[in-house]
Amino acid sequence: MTFLERLQAAQRQNGSMLCVGLDPEPTRFPQGMKDNAARIYDFCARIVDATGDLVIAFKPQIAYFAAHRAEEQLEQLMRHLRANWPHVPVILDAKRGDIGSTAEQYAREAFERYGADAVTLSPFMGFDSVQPYLKYPDKGAFLLCRTSNPGGDDLQNQRLASVDGQPLLYEHVARLAQGPWNLNGQLGLVVGATYPAEIERVREIAPTLPLLIPGVGAQGGDAVATVRAGWRENGAIVVNSSRAILYASSGMDFADAARAEALRTREVLQAARPTAGKP
Repeated sequence: MTFLERLQAAQRQNGSMLCVGLDPEPTRFPQGMKDNAARIYDFCARIVDATGDLVIAFKPQIAYFAAHRAEEQLEQLMRHLRANWPHVPVILDAKRGDIGSTAEQYAREAFERYGADAVTLSPFMGFDSVQPYLKYPDKGAFLLCRTSNPGGDDLQNQRLASVDGQPLLYEHVARLAQGPWNLNGQLGLVVGATYPAEIERVREIAPTLPLLIPGVGAQGGDAVATVRAGWRENGAIVVNSSRAILYASSGMDFADAARAEALRTREVLQAARPTAGKP
């Protein structure tokens, strides 16, 4: 199966658009695990097992593992995911962006070392920084397009001089991903939930691409507005929530609390879908 097929299958099987981001911060772990970076795998595996039947994908953020020298724990977590939740795709949130042989090594890291199904990339060094990832035909790549942080305006919301008028930079990225860069149908876009109008604009430009939408939960994105802006029958949306689910409780009931918050969020997202036959 291709990444997009796996994503669509998980959406159907789990009835979900929710992605749980795995951003482990040992300082926020419950008592008995708190401040112990050696327990990162244990914490994340408990979250995964509590929510695996509720999600369309998991999204481990590599920096939270690498900062604690926990890359081996990430490898262990990826093995756990493949063994216990093989139908749930895993998006490695790495935001890589480099060219040539360096990009090839980053692609090997994501897809061969960690076995991720997709990876997040920065497209701002051009197509040759994306192309090495597309050599893995069953894998996916989400390009940063209109991110959820306020500083995204510094570049993404700037107008370009173009024969097609003056598109905003994020609109240009969306056109490239929907069109000439998407050689094998492997690309998706990252669009922040804090900008629902921009989600709708990206969806106009790229009606069939999967959208990875962070920013729901702790960052304040509106889940209902997100779904209404991005949902299309033929274009998957992957709505990420990390801290609101991971740290729903500071006690040893953290996995049960994470499940309850994931279930609540999934239901909110599902209820916000337009009725059949409407855009």
